[in-house]
Amino acid sequence: MSAEHRTAIDAVHTRVVAHRGYGCHMPSFDIVSEVDAQEVRNAVDQAQREVSTRFDFKNTNSTIDQDGMVITLHTVSSDRLDALRVVLEERLVKRGVSLKGVDYGDVTDATQNTVRQVVTIKVGISSEKAKEINKLIKAQGPKGVNSQTQGESVRVSGKKRDDLQAVIALLKGADLGIPLQFNNFRD
Repeated sequence: MSAEHRTAIDAVHTRVVAHRGYGCHMPSFDIVSEVDAQEVRNAVDQAQREVSTRFDFKNTNSTIDQDGMVITLHTVSSDRLDALRVVLEERLVKRGVSLKGVDYGDVTDATQNTVRQVVTIKVGISSEKAKEINKLIKAQGPKGVNSQTQGESVRVSGKKRDDLQAVIALLKGADLGIPLQFNNFRD
């Protein structure tokens, strides 16, 4: 096979590969909403220890119980419940857990004239939030950027890295009510 013939074959091969998209990948990243369960557990433990030593919680039988991502606050009155909530929030923030993912249930009466409140820490992006994110990216994001829901995450892809960084800045500026992280950035 001559050198000219080989060069012509290589040129055709290159065009076919480029046409099919082989070897040409678009930059992308994933939008997720994750919470480190160990940090939540550490925050609850620290808050419980603080409550057990503080004078203003003495003889109130105040407790903070955790079952997975569900935390139950239990104490004698609504004002003590507010103080208990503040202690928990301070510990969560110190451990790097965003308060955007914290959902407070209703305050309910419990046994022996006490009150209880269930606190849930949301993990993952719900289908409604994913639709909201996709709609926001489509409406305000740069042209040529695509997004699609994949389970509890959203994959964003585009032709240019700068466009993807613009989407990240857009989402950081938007108040979506959940903590967002951006990972698996592929260039």
